Amino acid sequence: MQEDIKKGRAKGGMARAAKLTPEERKAIAQKAAKERWSIDVLRATHGSSDRPLRIGSLEIPCYVLSNGMRVLSGRGMQSALALGQRHGAILKEFIGRSSLKDFINNDLAMVLTSPVKFIRPGRGGKTASGYEATILADICDVVLAARKAGALSGKELDVADQCEILVRGFARVGIIALVDEATGYQKDRAKNELAKILEAFVAKELQPWVKTFSVEFYEQMFRLRGLQFPGNGVKRPQYFGHLTNDVVYRRLAPGVWRELKEQAEKDEKGRLKHKLHQKLTPTLGHPKLRDLLTSITTIMKLSEQWIDFKGKLDRVHPAFNETMLLPFDLEGDTGKGI
Repeated sequence: MQEDIKKGRAKGGMARAAKLTPEERKAIAQKAAKERWSIDVLRATHGSSDRPLRIGSLEIPCYVLSNGMRVLSGRGMQSALALGQRHGAILKEFIGRSSLKDFINNDLAMVLTSPVKFIRPGRGGKTASGYEATILADICDVVLAARKAGALSGKELDVADQCEILVRGFARVGIIALVDEATGYQKDRAKNELAKILEAFVAKELQPWVKTFSVEFYEQMFRLRGLQFPGNGVKRPQYFGHLTNDVVYRRLAPGVWRELKEQAEKDEKGRLKHKLHQKLTPTLGHPKLRDLLTSITTIMKLSEQWIDFKGKLDRVHPAFNETMLLPFDLEGDTGKGI
């Protein structure tokens, strides 16, 4: 009896489905997909908005999800295709154009109607939508095939030109990735990139001393610490050196502060034999330091107290991610006095 009821329900369901129009069936499928995503949204384990996929001058936010799927931001794809970012449905509207209908298969069309929902990395990560990374190449194939057949016109041809740029970029990035994987070089890429930065910023030989830190810089430092400025000729508190490392050198470029410290020569009492900035290259390191000091001094002038200054500095010139060992008396620094 129970089995007959189940069969009856199944037959009734199929009968109702047969009476539905294609549009009604599509709406029901989309509603079901939406409900499924609301229950089980994948979380991205890798990726962030500030580390996009770069192809020439184009930047597309990319992520890897917990199931291993590589996805590209939907709006990022729209921008890369020169479609703009007015709203999230531009891509779907473009692919639905009559000029492309003869060149796109049903599978790709359906995928573009149901973007992948995922949660971005980090605490409180927001839900985002995107598409599996390979879809971008599929879209480019469709547009370029339509252009070859003479089916495009107007701004569609601009999109086709952009697709050609992307396809060439995919080829270059792909061959580089394959060579790196085959040779094992991908493991050393990060170290080599850091080495290039250090070579550009840190000199192999000691540079002649040139006055770099202005009187105004130290005058503002004394003020923000709640101390009376005694003049530039008076010896400054020893811990000012630690503060300078924190607010200046750690914000110059990745790894530079640590490299400068490692190369610094010390006397028998542990004091530096030369200023850290004397190890900066005259062509890049020293000019960058002077520009940074100008900006930091301006931020100092706009601040009332040391804590206020540090907050503004962290927003404008965040320190590169390096652990800095502070002397015991600077741990828990209140921002006042010596």
